[in-house]
Amino acid sequence: MDYLIGQLAKSANTDIETIRFYERRGLIPAPPRTSGGYRRYPAAEADRLRFIRRAKVLGFTLNEIGTLLKLQEGGDRHEVKSVAQTKLSEIEARIADLQSMRYTLTKLVNDCSGRGPVAGCPIIEALNSEEPHDA
Repeated sequence: MDYLIGQLAKSANTDIETIRFYERRGLIPAPPRTSGGYRRYPAAEADRLRFIRRAKVLGFTLNEIGTLLKLQEGGDRHEVKSVAQTKLSEIEARIADLQSMRYTLTKLVNDCSGRGPVAGCPIIEALNSEEPHDA
């Protein structure tokens, strides 16, 4: 069963412009057209769109998703795992950064009385310092 673009969008729970964008980025192959000029997408493209959406939710970039799609078509698990491990490392680094930011901001909020003039406010002073995250 083939889909017109609107049917594909509905089937994959996405919108038409997203499909066109993914086509331009090479994540979805350009489909054949009917004699009337309509795009006819194979049913498998709905699965591909869902794959892209799930990968985005996990934090993969469109370039990384493109790599994963190519590997799905002809790669090995080692390569797939390497892409996922790199993403996991990036996420762990972002989490560490966020935890550091939370610690610093919590300390600043606790150090500020919330009363009186802004002059001398530890939050403002930390933001005016060269190293706001090292307060």
